[in-house]
Amino acid sequence: METDRFTFDSMRSCVWVNGRSSLHPINTETRGIQGWFESALLADGSLNLAQPVTGALEVAVDRLSSGNQLYDRELKRRVDARKYPTILGQITRVTAAEGQDQYMVTGDLSFHGKTHTFEHEMSIKLDDEGSISLWGDYTFDIREFDMKPPSMLMLKVYPEVGVKVELHGNRDQ
Repeated sequence: METDRFTFDSMRSCVWVNGRSSLHPINTETRGIQGWFESALLADGSLNLAQPVTGALEVAVDRLSSGNQLYDRELKRRVDARKYPTILGQITRVTAAEGQDQYMVTGDLSFHGKTHTFEHEMSIKLDDEGSISLWGDYTFDIREFDMKPPSMLMLKVYPEVGVKVELHGNRDQ
């Protein structure tokens, strides 16, 4: 069975990162995501899990912005954005989950020079125009990537960050 390949629309796709500090929330909204998703599809538009499902995404660390230059500069310093300029995600396995359009997605996330495997439920849906949407969220502990949470004067940033991703892909011709 032939697979369909979808390239993510960098303007419509978005990653939100929500952190907390001792003073207030720290939130980013990032567009400019690059990547693709590939799967064989069944007649009803669902994924054919008998065939490999693959995908990858890339986010430039420089695109992460909270709107506060002080926080952004400190984030890029701690991430060492010059040495590790991108966050990379690679889908390694997809299995069915309970619920329509729900899947367990396993993948490798590379950030700050470290790669870890994560598994989490995502919604994946083919729309009427033949485009695909993937969305989900996960809470990461930045210490897993050998990052020490920043603290400046009386401000302490907590190590758990919520990440929400919404990806929209257009079928390649």
